[in-house]
Amino acid sequence: MMNQIDKVPSQGHEASNVSLPRVEGVGPSVTEHACDVLVIGSGAGGLSTAVAAAHRGLDVLVVEKEPVFGGTTARSGGWMWIPNNAPAKRAGVDDSVEKARTYLIHETGDHFDAARIDAFLEAGPRAVEFFEQNTALKFDLGPFFADYHPDAPGGMPGGRSIIAQPFDGRELGDEIKRLRPPLKEITFLGMMIGSGKELLHFFNVTRSPVSAFYVGKLFTKFLRDMTFHGRPMRLMNGNALVGRLAKSCFDRNVPIWTRSPVLSLVKDDAGRVTGAVLDTVKGRVRVTARKGVVLAAGGFPQDIVRRRKLFPHAPSGNEHASPAPLGNTGDGLRLAEAVGATVDETLPHAAAWVPISRPVWPDGTLGTFPHFVDRSKPGIIGVTRSGRRFVNEANSYHDFCQAMYRRCTDEGTEVCAFFIADHRTFRKYGLGFAKPAPVPFGQHLKSGYLFRGTTLADLAQQIGVDPAQLERTVEEYNIHARKGEDPEFHKGSTAYNRSLGDPENKPNPCVAPVEQGPYYAIKLVIGDLGTFAGLRCDEYARVLDENGSPIPGLYAAGNDAASIMGGNYPGGGITLGPAITFGYIAARHIAGANA
Repeated sequence: MMNQIDKVPSQGHEASNVSLPRVEGVGPSVTEHACDVLVIGSGAGGLSTAVAAAHRGLDVLVVEKEPVFGGTTARSGGWMWIPNNAPAKRAGVDDSVEKARTYLIHETGDHFDAARIDAFLEAGPRAVEFFEQNTALKFDLGPFFADYHPDAPGGMPGGRSIIAQPFDGRELGDEIKRLRPPLKEITFLGMMIGSGKELLHFFNVTRSPVSAFYVGKLFTKFLRDMTFHGRPMRLMNGNALVGRLAKSCFDRNVPIWTRSPVLSLVKDDAGRVTGAVLDTVKGRVRVTARKGVVLAAGGFPQDIVRRRKLFPHAPSGNEHASPAPLGNTGDGLRLAEAVGATVDETLPHAAAWVPISRPVWPDGTLGTFPHFVDRSKPGIIGVTRSGRRFVNEANSYHDFCQAMYRRCTDEGTEVCAFFIADHRTFRKYGLGFAKPAPVPFGQHLKSGYLFRGTTLADLAQQIGVDPAQLERTVEEYNIHARKGEDPEFHKGSTAYNRSLGDPENKPNPCVAPVEQGPYYAIKLVIGDLGTFAGLRCDEYARVLDENGSPIPGLYAAGNDAASIMGGNYPGGGITLGPAITFGYIAARHIAGANA
């Protein structure tokens, strides 16, 4: 029997700040700690589990291998897809469980998991209400954010995607130093920018006095924070979600031990997972978890071996660029497999695909810029090396990458594509990491991230695209684009397409000609926004063994669990929505509660 030691005595201090007693008979460098629930990983899945479990009176410990907490969530857009959520109901959105279930049946196809999806649809709204009523987590509705296939049976033009409200990082006190910063590629000089109306203000900063004043006020606050705190204090998007969940953990005296990777899970003679062995900066710690262990370590986006096995576009594992933290190397999956769990590798897509471009930083390293918004802007088209378009660019990033892979495979070329834009479009909307006017872009030309040609043929030569075909493609596209039409791929035809276009561009917010040189291009490769292949779990978030039976004491949430979306991407936030929902479900089951 392991001896219980004193709980970490403050708001989530690192293991390095904890004085742990030595335990006789365990070994010269091993100490022991006991709790009710051990959560491995500190993203949305882990922190939501911890908060919900602590609310029910359980003694919770969160451990994180990296020196900062927040995981991929802290670097993300922060959207959560949860049908019938409370903010939508308050706004009068007409949704229902039946409608959402119909949509998910369509989206998941042969991989529809009725038990887990029903659990998600039942518990999701209750989880939102729980967090709103009992924690620092508050939500805003994104009514403009349509489902990615809104015209499919059960699809919605908006109302299912919510986001954490902006959060003042000063409420975290000194713990703000351990919050993972946002992905710098999707900030402006480090300043976090919200979606929707706020993003439109940034696009219109040189054309609207109102937008200029709005952006100027935000930038002044940003400079003040950098001067006095060394980082932004106005937390947005995924940073706000993690900040609010972490604040809720610290309010309940839940410690977050950073720099504490898990070496192995511990099982008793009956086969129950009873804890884990950690490698902390104070030495090895064996943690006993009386009620359960929850794996929420973020999936495997940076695991080269599993990428090689499951990502068809990355035969060596390296032909892939992920914005996920480098520490997301599949630890949770390997830990679970070592105690008898299995990974579901049957999904048609092992990850949520997103087109990525690679800006070059001053030190020569490559960044990862995920393309969420520019795909939908009028005057931007995508081509492969053949010089031909291959997709409705404004469709979801997941669908975009599937089409890219199919076309490049058919053509026998490198799996990549290029965004093409003329000068007017580029300076109005930007292109990837190259920002719109008045931000200079010369450094991107020098680094090779951005290409510029006086003519389309000149541009094509630079990027290795068939010049004659590119000219024919643009000529044919322009004939229809001048009328706001796209008969080949129907860009701008859905509510989702239009939600990210330019509403001032008439008649189609997503279509405009490419005709005013010089011309610009950036190269795209396939990346991910999280992995779908994960541990097989049941509707209570319990991890299953090879026979489909729950492994006692072991749960999973977030991307360590196999996605309930069947390898598809139905809407904005289908990773984080299930993450906080199944974190809530896991905590409820561990506590033996029915509500």
